[in-house]
Amino acid sequence: MLVLLLAAIPATAMPAPVHFTLDPDHTYPSFEADHMGLSVWRGKFDHSTGTATLDTAAGTGTVDVTVDIASIDFGNPALDKVMLGAKAPMCQTECGTFFVEKYPTARYRGTLADFVDGVPTRLIGTLTMRGVTRPLTLAIDRFKCVPDFMLKPRLRCGADALGTFERDAFGLDGGKSFGMDMKVTLRIQVEAVQDK
Repeated sequence: MLVLLLAAIPATAMPAPVHFTLDPDHTYPSFEADHMGLSVWRGKFDHSTGTATLDTAAGTGTVDVTVDIASIDFGNPALDKVMLGAKAPMCQTECGTFFVEKYPTARYRGTLADFVDGVPTRLIGTLTMRGVTRPLTLAIDRFKCVPDFMLKPRLRCGADALGTFERDAFGLDGGKSFGMDMKVTLRIQVEAVQDK
Protein backbone atom coordinates (compact mmCIF):
# COMPACT_ATOMS: atom_id res chain seq x y z
CA MET A 1 0.00 0.00 0.00
CA LEU A 2 0.92 2.76 0.38
CA VAL A 3 3.53 5.59 -0.83
CA LEU A 4 4.27 9.22 -3.08
CA LEU A 5 5.39 12.21 -4.28
CA LEU A 6 6.19 15.63 -5.14
CA ALA A 7 7.33 18.59 -7.15
CA ALA A 8 9.10 20.14 -10.03
CA ILE A 9 9.99 23.58 -11.31
CA PRO A 10 13.15 24.54 -13.17
CA ALA A 11 16.29 23.60 -11.25
CA THR A 12 17.63 27.16 -11.32
CA ALA A 13 14.57 28.42 -9.44
CA MET A 14 14.65 25.92 -6.56
CA PRO A 15 17.29 26.05 -3.80
CA ALA A 16 18.52 22.63 -2.78
CA PRO A 17 17.43 20.60 -1.05
CA VAL A 18 13.83 21.64 -0.39
CA HIS A 19 11.91 19.94 2.45
CA PHE A 20 8.20 19.15 2.26
CA THR A 21 5.41 17.82 4.50
CA LEU A 22 2.55 15.81 2.99
CA ASP A 23 -0.84 17.49 2.93
CA PRO A 24 -3.08 14.82 4.51
CA ASP A 25 -6.21 16.37 2.98
CA HIS A 26 -4.87 15.91 -0.55
CA THR A 27 -3.05 12.57 -0.27
CA TYR A 28 -4.97 9.32 -0.78
CA PRO A 29 -3.20 6.03 -1.54
CA SER A 30 -5.65 3.76 -3.36
CA PHE A 31 -5.55 0.20 -4.61
CA GLU A 32 -7.15 -2.30 -6.98
CA ALA A 33 -7.35 -6.04 -6.34
CA ASP A 34 -8.97 -9.08 -7.91
CA HIS A 35 -12.19 -10.56 -6.53
CA MET A 36 -12.27 -14.19 -7.69
CA GLY A 37 -11.75 -13.17 -11.32
CA LEU A 38 -15.25 -11.67 -11.33
CA SER A 39 -14.56 -8.01 -10.61
CA VAL A 40 -11.93 -5.59 -9.38
CA TRP A 41 -12.25 -4.33 -5.81
CA ARG A 42 -11.10 -0.76 -5.27
CA GLY A 43 -10.41 1.10 -2.06
CA LYS A 44 -8.32 3.85 -0.51
CA PHE A 45 -6.74 4.95 2.74
CA ASP A 46 -8.06 8.22 4.14
CA HIS A 47 -5.18 9.15 6.49
CA SER A 48 -1.48 9.44 5.62
CA THR A 49 1.46 11.43 6.98
CA GLY A 50 4.95 11.93 5.66
CA THR A 51 7.86 14.03 4.49
CA ALA A 52 9.96 14.46 1.38
CA THR A 53 13.01 16.26 0.09
CA LEU A 54 13.78 17.43 -3.44
CA ASP A 55 16.92 18.72 -5.13
CA THR A 56 16.14 19.31 -8.82
CA ALA A 57 19.65 20.56 -9.58
CA ALA A 58 21.26 17.36 -8.31
CA GLY A 59 18.40 15.12 -9.48
CA THR A 60 17.82 13.61 -6.06
CA GLY A 61 15.11 13.41 -3.44
CA THR A 62 13.60 11.22 -0.74
CA VAL A 63 10.14 10.18 0.36
CA ASP A 64 8.91 8.77 3.69
CA VAL A 65 5.17 8.11 4.01
CA THR A 66 3.18 6.35 6.74
CA VAL A 67 -0.40 5.16 6.13
CA ASP A 68 -2.97 4.60 8.89
CA ILE A 69 -4.34 1.15 8.00
CA ALA A 70 -7.50 1.69 10.07
CA SER A 71 -8.49 4.45 7.62
CA ILE A 72 -9.13 1.89 4.85
CA ASP A 73 -12.28 2.66 2.84
CA PHE A 74 -13.77 0.25 0.30
CA GLY A 75 -17.05 2.16 0.27
CA ASN A 76 -18.39 -0.96 2.02
CA PRO A 77 -18.27 -0.78 5.86
CA ALA A 78 -18.76 -4.54 6.27
CA LEU A 79 -15.76 -5.28 4.05
CA ASP A 80 -13.68 -2.64 5.85
CA LYS A 81 -14.40 -4.40 9.14
CA VAL A 82 -13.41 -7.81 7.76
CA MET A 83 -10.15 -6.51 6.29
CA LEU A 84 -9.12 -4.87 9.58
CA GLY A 85 -9.80 -7.94 11.73
CA ALA A 86 -7.52 -10.75 12.85
CA LYS A 87 -8.78 -13.19 10.22
CA ALA A 88 -11.02 -13.36 7.17
CA PRO A 89 -13.94 -15.81 6.88
CA MET A 90 -12.07 -18.02 4.39
CA CYS A 91 -8.99 -18.35 6.64
CA GLN A 92 -8.19 -20.33 9.75
CA THR A 93 -5.49 -17.82 10.71
CA GLU A 94 -4.89 -14.08 10.28
CA CYS A 95 -3.98 -14.71 6.63
CA GLY A 96 -6.59 -12.65 4.86
CA THR A 97 -6.49 -9.31 6.62
CA PHE A 98 -4.38 -6.38 7.69
CA PHE A 99 -4.58 -7.49 11.36
CA VAL A 100 -4.63 -3.81 12.30
CA GLU A 101 -4.34 -4.25 16.07
CA LYS A 102 -0.89 -5.76 15.62
CA TYR A 103 0.16 -3.80 12.50
CA PRO A 104 -1.57 -0.38 12.62
CA THR A 105 0.50 1.30 9.90
CA ALA A 106 2.21 0.70 6.58
CA ARG A 107 5.28 2.67 5.52
CA TYR A 108 6.88 3.53 2.19
CA ARG A 109 10.43 4.90 2.03
CA GLY A 110 12.03 5.70 -1.29
CA THR A 111 14.34 7.75 -3.46
CA LEU A 112 13.26 9.89 -6.41
CA ALA A 113 15.09 8.77 -9.56
CA ASP A 114 15.48 9.07 -13.33
CA PHE A 115 14.99 12.85 -13.53
CA VAL A 116 14.09 14.29 -16.95
CA ASP A 117 14.27 18.09 -17.26
CA GLY A 118 14.23 18.41 -13.46
CA VAL A 119 11.29 16.03 -13.01
CA PRO A 120 11.60 12.54 -11.43
CA THR A 121 9.98 9.69 -13.31
CA ARG A 122 10.43 6.88 -10.78
CA LEU A 123 10.40 6.29 -7.05
CA ILE A 124 12.63 3.41 -5.94
CA GLY A 125 12.04 2.19 -2.41
CA THR A 126 10.55 -0.30 0.01
CA LEU A 127 7.06 -0.98 1.33
CA THR A 128 6.67 -2.23 4.91
CA MET A 129 3.30 -3.81 5.77
CA ARG A 130 2.30 -6.38 8.40
CA GLY A 131 5.90 -6.48 9.64
CA VAL A 132 7.29 -7.41 6.20
CA THR A 133 9.51 -5.15 4.06
CA ARG A 134 9.77 -5.66 0.28
CA PRO A 135 11.17 -3.57 -2.62
CA LEU A 136 8.58 -1.53 -4.53
CA THR A 137 9.22 0.83 -7.45
CA LEU A 138 6.56 3.34 -8.47
CA ALA A 139 6.28 5.02 -11.86
CA ILE A 140 5.53 8.75 -11.60
CA ASP A 141 2.95 9.82 -14.20
CA ARG A 142 2.50 13.47 -13.17
CA PHE A 143 4.79 15.74 -11.17
CA LYS A 144 4.50 19.50 -10.69
CA CYS A 145 5.26 22.33 -8.27
CA VAL A 146 3.57 25.73 -8.07
CA PRO A 147 3.57 28.55 -5.49
CA ASP A 148 0.81 27.77 -2.98
CA PHE A 149 -1.74 30.55 -3.46
CA MET A 150 -2.40 30.73 0.30
CA LEU A 151 1.17 30.17 1.52
CA LYS A 152 3.31 32.14 -0.96
CA PRO A 153 6.23 31.97 -1.52
CA ARG A 154 6.13 28.34 -0.27
CA LEU A 155 5.65 25.68 -2.91
CA ARG A 156 2.89 23.11 -3.23
CA CYS A 157 3.92 20.02 -5.17
CA GLY A 158 1.83 17.16 -6.44
CA ALA A 159 2.25 13.82 -8.16
CA ASP A 160 0.47 10.73 -9.37
CA ALA A 161 2.37 7.46 -9.02
CA LEU A 162 1.59 3.77 -9.44
CA GLY A 163 3.10 0.33 -9.07
CA THR A 164 2.14 -3.29 -8.45
CA PHE A 165 3.00 -5.87 -5.82
CA GLU A 166 1.96 -9.38 -4.78
CA ARG A 167 -0.13 -9.10 -1.63
CA ASP A 168 0.69 -12.60 -0.39
CA ALA A 169 4.32 -11.47 -0.03
CA PHE A 170 3.03 -9.41 2.91
CA GLY A 171 0.85 -12.17 4.35
CA LEU A 172 -2.35 -10.87 2.76
CA ASP A 173 -3.13 -14.19 1.09
CA GLY A 174 -6.88 -14.51 1.63
CA GLY A 175 -8.45 -16.26 -1.37
CA LYS A 176 -5.17 -17.56 -2.77
CA SER A 177 -6.13 -21.18 -2.10
CA PHE A 178 -9.12 -20.90 -4.47
CA GLY A 179 -7.43 -18.97 -7.24
CA MET A 180 -7.70 -15.26 -6.48
CA ASP A 181 -4.97 -13.22 -8.18
CA MET A 182 -2.55 -11.84 -5.58
CA LYS A 183 -1.46 -8.84 -7.68
CA VAL A 184 -2.44 -5.43 -6.30
CA THR A 185 -2.13 -2.15 -8.16
CA LEU A 186 -1.22 0.72 -5.88
CA ARG A 187 -2.09 4.24 -7.06
CA ILE A 188 -1.09 7.33 -5.13
CA GLN A 189 -2.34 10.87 -5.53
CA VAL A 190 -0.22 13.11 -3.35
CA GLU A 191 0.30 16.76 -2.56
CA ALA A 192 2.93 18.23 -0.24
CA VAL A 193 3.75 21.72 1.01
CA GLN A 194 7.20 23.23 1.38
CA ASP A 195 8.23 23.56 5.02
CA LYS A 196 8.68 27.04 6.46
